[in-house]
Amino acid sequence: MEIFGIKPKSKGEFVRNCIDFVFGFENKRGEILGSWLYFADGFSYSPQEFYAAIDHEMAARKIPSMEISREEFGEGGLLSDKRIYLRLFRERLALYTCAAPFGTGFFFSFRAVYVPALVRLWHILALALFFGVFGSLLVRLLGFTFAVVALVTLPFAVAAVFRNATARGVGDLDALLLKIPVVATFYESWFREDTYYRVDTQTLYLQILPQIIHEHAEEVTAAKGAKLVLAGEVPPVPVKLHRRQRPHETSA
Repeated sequence: MEIFGIKPKSKGEFVRNCIDFVFGFENKRGEILGSWLYFADGFSYSPQEFYAAIDHEMAARKIPSMEISREEFGEGGLLSDKRIYLRLFRERLALYTCAAPFGTGFFFSFRAVYVPALVRLWHILALALFFGVFGSLLVRLLGFTFAVVALVTLPFAVAAVFRNATARGVGDLDALLLKIPVVATFYESWFREDTYYRVDTQTLYLQILPQIIHEHAEEVTAAKGAKLVLAGEVPPVPVKLHRRQRPHETSA
């Protein structure tokens, strides 16, 4: 029996996940949490001007921990024309908005996409290679017995550091770990807990940012006497949590 909002995993999906684990290099497949599309007939506007206005608005509001960039997506296949989207990114939550002409009209779209950190086979191989090289150096410096003791102790010490990286006073360590290739994937996937504060800020991002974009789209269309019509909407939902939340934790 399928529960609303939760899709049961099929055999095909399991096989695809296995292939991605073995051959995948970077996780680019995300879950669309929500989207909307508005259309204005007989309206024309500059997409870049719209993106610049949103960029300025976000800077004025001092939205924390957010990266703003432009990203190109193909309209169809590999050789198709490209559309430029405005990308608002925080941790694993990416918000995309597109402003573009469509015939004699113009549309504004929004998507909230969550891309979880997934450990791939090459991550594990890279980790094994690191421990192999590090272990050989320890054998030369400390001898076989002490090298074995150090290698057995090291994973527990690293795990303890990762588990406490989000504690108060070490926020810089959390930010540093998120920027280190391979290490960031293991840290986010296996150790970084979802605190109440992180869930609250994710919810605010999913509510406030699309509202800002929609309000500005209404302003620019109304200024030219055009009417903005809703063409489709899937309300954003909170990010699904896969790890236990830490009570009374207030760090990001």
